[in-house]
Amino acid sequence: MTASWRFSALADRHRALGSNLEDWSGMGTAWTYDKDWDEEYIAIRTKAGIMDVSGLKKVHITGAHASHVIDYATTRNVEKIYPGKSVYACMLNDQGKFTDDCVIYRMGPNSWMVVHGSGTGHEELTKAAMGRDVSVRFDDNLHDLSLQGPLAVDYLAEYVPGIRDLPYFHHTQTQLFGLPVMISRTGYTGERGYEIFCRGQDAGMIWDRIVAEGKDMGIIPTRFTTLDMLRVESYLLFYPYDNSQMYPFENEGPGDTLWELGLDFTVSPGKTGFRGAEEHYRLKGKERFKIFGILFDGKEVPAEGAEVFKDGAKVGVVTCAMYSPLKDQTMAIARLAVDCAEQGVKLEVTGEKGMLGGMAHTMPFDDPKKLKRTAKG
Repeated sequence: MTASWRFSALADRHRALGSNLEDWSGMGTAWTYDKDWDEEYIAIRTKAGIMDVSGLKKVHITGAHASHVIDYATTRNVEKIYPGKSVYACMLNDQGKFTDDCVIYRMGPNSWMVVHGSGTGHEELTKAAMGRDVSVRFDDNLHDLSLQGPLAVDYLAEYVPGIRDLPYFHHTQTQLFGLPVMISRTGYTGERGYEIFCRGQDAGMIWDRIVAEGKDMGIIPTRFTTLDMLRVESYLLFYPYDNSQMYPFENEGPGDTLWELGLDFTVSPGKTGFRGAEEHYRLKGKERFKIFGILFDGKEVPAEGAEVFKDGAKVGVVTCAMYSPLKDQTMAIARLAVDCAEQGVKLEVTGEKGMLGGMAHTMPFDDPKKLKRTAKG
C-alpha cells in the first residue's frame, strides 16, 4: 500500500474482514477478504452486497462554463442531461483513442459531478477548463458505498421514501439514517443497485447499519475484486485491465478506439466538437481488434493475459475470466481479431495444464436485455 495517498474512512472495517488494502487508483482498497468470493458474487446476484467503491474519483465542476467543459471533454450531449439525471460517457485524446470512462451527474443548472476510475479523467477535465469561468474540484471526503443486488431496493425502501420510483441512471438528494446522502441508481454489477454518496465522517455509521440490519436479508460486505466476476458476465470494461495499456500493440503505442471496445454507443448521435471527435469518426471500420466474449467448455478459468488461438494461430488475449457457480459456465472478456469476434467461432485458450476449448460469444452473458438493472417498482 506504499503508493496510496488517498484513504477510505472504512479502512479499519476492511482490515477487520481480512483485507491488506491493496492500492487502486491511489487508495487502499479491499481486494481480498477472509472468505470465498463466490459467496459475495452469489449474494449480489441473488440478494445484495455492500461494497466500498470510494476509490472512484469524484470531481465537482461548477460555474457558468461547466456544461461547456463537460461537453468538450466527454462524448455525451450534456444538454440532454437534466438535474437528477446521470449518464455513462467516455473521454478521448486528440487521436480519438479512449483515455477514461465516467458517469456524469447533473446536480443543477451550472453544477455537475463526474465520477471516474483510474484513467486521466480529472486531468482531461482540468485541461478543458483552462481559461473558462469554471471550478474543477477533486473531492475525497465524498465516499461511495455501493449497495447492489435484487434486495437492495427492499432494504432502502424502509428508509428512503420513493426509492422504488427512482429510475435507472437517476439520483436523488435525501437522507439515510438521518444523514445527508445522494443516492444514485447506478452500479457496476449488472444488477439493480444503488450508490450511496456520503460524507467521510458518516461512512462508517452507514456501512455498519447496512451490514448489521441487512444480515437477516442475506446482505453481506463484498470486496472490490468481486466486481471481476460480475463485470465479465455483464460486459463492463475496467480501465486499464481490458485495454492496450495492459496488452500493447506490437508496433504502435497504447490507445483503443471506441469501435474496438464496443463503447461507440457512448457518443451521442450526431455529436461533434468533443475532443478527438474527427479521429473517432475517421477510425470507424479500421478496427485492429474487437472486445468480445468467450464461452468455455469446462470449469477451468484461464489466467488474465492467456493467449487465444484459432487453427493454431494466435488471434487474441483473455483480459478477464470467471467461472459462474450459478450458471455452471466459464466465460471471459477477450481482445480478439476482428474476423474471430463472431458468435460461434471455435477457439482455444492456453490453460494451466493445456489448451482450453471454447467459442466466441456475444456479451453480455447475463441479462442481455438489461432487464434487472432497469426494473421498475
